[in-house]
Amino acid sequence: MHYPNGKKNNHTYQTLSGTRRSQGFSNRGMTLEEDINATNTYYRDRNKAIVHKKPTPVQIVNVHYPKRSSAVITEGYFKQPSTTDYNGVYRNKHIDFEAKETKNKTRFPLANIHEHQVRHMKSVTKHGGICFLIIRFSNFGETFYMPAEVFFPYWDEQLNGGKKSISYETIVEKGYPIPFHYQARVHYLAVIDQLYF
Repeated sequence: MHYPNGKKNNHTYQTLSGTRRSQGFSNRGMTLEEDINATNTYYRDRNKAIVHKKPTPVQIVNVHYPKRSSAVITEGYFKQPSTTDYNGVYRNKHIDFEAKETKNKTRFPLANIHEHQVRHMKSVTKHGGICFLIIRFSNFGETFYMPAEVFFPYWDEQLNGGKKSISYETIVEKGYPIPFHYQARVHYLAVIDQLYF
């Protein structure tokens, strides 16, 4: 894998067969989404990056008007989003990523990602954007950054009859542990700086 700045993944990290380094459990009980949203607020408040979670589109089917001045949605359905969870701008580069959490201790199931999201990620990458996955193994409290370019071969392989998941060990080897900070709980910009700047 060739990264934009020529840097390789050379972090040291022992896997399940050895002692794992804890990435910080002070955020126990928080979901990955809550941690990323708090991190993005911290980034925006300090003018480090502008990144937002995209709202899930809703198809409104029925609305009740009890009063002239108010409306109550009585029926609606979540539409399938067509892109990834988050996007924004950092250091003049478009960034785009999907965040997934799994309770599985040995692998990340590819069923957690949808084909339309992968199409979108491939398009973003093709146009020079920084695209990646944030994967959290919630039982371990470990969060990893996986560049989209590293993820794509595993996705394509499973479409051709290959494995339907990526092993924990592979994510440890090919991904990057995301440092936990008190205010930037999922400090993914630290990894982006390492890979691209």
